[in-house]
Formats: sequence, C-alpha cells, structure tokens
Amino acid sequence: MAPHGGIPVAEAPPVLVLTRYSVPASGAAEFLAAAHRALDALGAQRGFRGGWVGRSADDPDLFTLTTRWDDVGSYRRALSAYEVKLVGVPLLSRALDEPTAYEVLVDHDGTASVTAPSSRAADADTVSLGHAAAPDVESGPW
Repeated sequence: MAPHGGIPVAEAPPVLVLTRYSVPASGAAEFLAAAHRALDALGAQRGFRGGWVGRSADDPDLFTLTTRWDDVGSYRRALSAYEVKLVGVPLLSRALDEPTAYEVLVDHDGTASVTAPSSRAADADTVSLGHAAAPDVESGPW
C-alpha cells in the first residue's frame, strides 16, 4: 500500500453487496432459511470475503443480506455458479429493486483507515448497457 495524503491506499477496492428485503413476520423463518442457503452457496465462491444477514432495529419486516467480495468481477462470476443460481438467485430476485453493489472506498479495521481509488470506468456515467463506448457510433449491418 502506498500513502495517499497520509492514508494508506489499497490496490483494488473490495465490493460490498447489500440487498434489502421486505419480509412480513409470517415469512421471517422461511427467509432466514433461504438466506442461510444463499450465504453457503455464495461463500463457496472465489473472491467471497464474508457475509451476514441483518434485520432492521426500527422495522422488523426489513432484512438485509450483505456480502463482501474481492472485487466486482468476483461477485458477478459468483452469480453464474450453478449452486448460486439454484439457491441464491431465487432469494436475490426477491430483493427490493435498488442498487446493490458498492465499491469500498474507505475501510477502517478499528485501528486505521485504508482508502481505495474508484475502479469505475472513466465513461461509466456516460455509457450504459446497450450503448457503445464512443460518442457517436454508426449502425452496423447486424
């Protein structure tokens, strides 16, 4: 790690994936069992650093499944694994429809902070799915 303004800088930022679920009290036991299975499947994948299930202290019907990954590629590849598709994706598909993957830009272990530069592409705010990474692209014969 190289210093950056006196704060160590990590080489590549880890990724935090936070999915939220609205689960009525009658479905809490089923949700927790499914979350355990999903964590087991995700935990077996390369790049998995850890995960947990949480429940809101303010709204008992709101749960989270949070996982931590080496990088966004590890997380995306994990979603393609057979076991994750079998037991994880059915649970993940019930998540609230909102962004779920976050770069960890500052990490504090209780003693010191480590910062990481963003790994977002330079054109991430101007190019979206289905668009070429150029300002003007002609249509092809396809």
